[in-house]
Amino acid sequence: MDGGREQQAPPESQPGKNLIKIPSYQEVFGTGASTSSSKPPSYNPPVATSAAAAASSSSSSSGSFSQAFSFLKSSEFYSPPPPPPPQPTTTPRPTQASPSAPTPQSKNSILVSHRQRGNPLLKHIRNARWTFADVVPDYVLGQSSCALYLSIRYHLLHPDYLYYRIRELQKNFRLRVILCHVDVEDVIKPLHEITRTALLHDCTLLCGWSLEECGRYLETIKVYENKPADSIREHMDNDYLSRVYILPGNPLQNKII
Repeated sequence: MDGGREQQAPPESQPGKNLIKIPSYQEVFGTGASTSSSKPPSYNPPVATSAAAAASSSSSSSGSFSQAFSFLKSSEFYSPPPPPPPQPTTTPRPTQASPSAPTPQSKNSILVSHRQRGNPLLKHIRNARWTFADVVPDYVLGQSSCALYLSIRYHLLHPDYLYYRIRELQKNFRLRVILCHVDVEDVIKPLHEITRTALLHDCTLLCGWSLEECGRYLETIKVYENKPADSIREHMDNDYLSRVYILPGNPLQNKII
């Protein structure tokens, strides 16, 4: 008893438990080792034979491993590994044409840009085939002709739209048509602006007062794509009477007829 507290004595350790046995030098290095030497023998192989020793040790270890577990192949729990799956024969895929490459069907049809989806003008293109394609202009009417669609009502809301669309065309088309749909009453000022922009950028302006008329313009340009200019001129007879211009009320009219 010291200060009113009892000091409990540590429990006595039982003999034979929690003991670590340290092996002797003879047990580690064999009984033939000299007890007088204080340093253990060196286990570092010579430098000249290190590669050969490593190769021999690897071969002996692999051989001993296969020999040690060779009995597993004769047991009932062993099953040979499944054969590797056969490699699928790859067939060459057919080469797909690029979107820009013209096809026989696209040569005979009007290429319509995806910007024109929902435009009621497409319902009035009936005498020529048309299909959607990834093209810069609104309508590609041939190898060297295209068209940009613009309504005056849209031009009043976006005055710079036509300029940026013409700039996108660059110099890729020889005939560049601006198809203007006149859908407002007061057309003097907006038509003056559109005409000025078309002349400055070497474009042809075609005005239509209805969607049917605009559709006829697109069909005509496509149909006469490969025809000469003489086919759209007025045909007249070669005789003299057919070339005489007869004014209304001319007294010579009855005599000529």
